Amino acid sequence: MIILIDVKDLYSDLITLFENKIVILDGAMGTMVQQYKLEEEDFRGEFFKDHHINLKNNNDLLCITKPDVVREIHYKYLASGADIIETNTFNGTSVSMADFDLCEYVYQINFLAARLAREQSDKVI
Repeated sequence: MIILIDVKDLYSDLITLFENKIVILDGAMGTMVQQYKLEEEDFRGEFFKDHHINLKNNNDLLCITKPDVVREIHYKYLASGADIIETNTFNGTSVSMADFDLCEYVYQINFLAARLAREQSDKVI
């Protein structure tokens, strides 16, 4: 499903929000991920189990291999009062993913990251 967003409406909504309250942004995704003490197998999952490069600490891959962890982190930020959450895509670029020989997954990672954040946002609205 493709959702088209009117950028002018989004901008207007954000300006209204900023004018009416102090807005809380979520915190560091990487710091939250560290609390789960994930191992190489968690980052690989079934999808990347035979990949030829170590994947541990490539947190963006968790959108594919451990979406439950990403969902839970988003939920924790939202439940703590965050008004805005970011996607789990700190390294969701072909330049960053080239280090892991995973450039072909950049779109999928970004798509899934956005979907996970949206799902959790919709639950608390």
